[in-house]
Amino acid sequence: MNDEDEGKEHWIQVAAALIEQDGRYLITQRKTDVHLAGLWEFPGGKRERGESLEACLRRELLEELAIEITSPVLFMMHRHAYPDKNVELHFFRCALMRGQPRALGCAGFCWVKPEDLSNYPFPPADAPVVARLRE
Repeated sequence: MNDEDEGKEHWIQVAAALIEQDGRYLITQRKTDVHLAGLWEFPGGKRERGESLEACLRRELLEELAIEITSPVLFMMHRHAYPDKNVELHFFRCALMRGQPRALGCAGFCWVKPEDLSNYPFPPADAPVVARLRE
């Protein structure tokens, strides 16, 4: 860390996929041994150094669910400060291009209608996108 970095907030950039199929969105459940264990989320993950958000999204979906997607289009960005970390979430609309989801890097997955998203416990950072999708 150099002097310029002191006092600056550090935001962890995350790319998440809003994959809709037949009027339902694909959501995944976090594993029991991770931050926010057991909660549901839109699939994706943390951007690695030097990686674009699109490349991050594609890598995470392949690792977590063994799927490939169409070109992602930014839907919304939201920042959320947890007590222990700050996240900057980038939600992208996309569609399945290849593969069928398999729970490789998550505890499970399901397809949910927008109006039923509130039946699943999501992390606080996901609340704005869940609200927009339910509108």
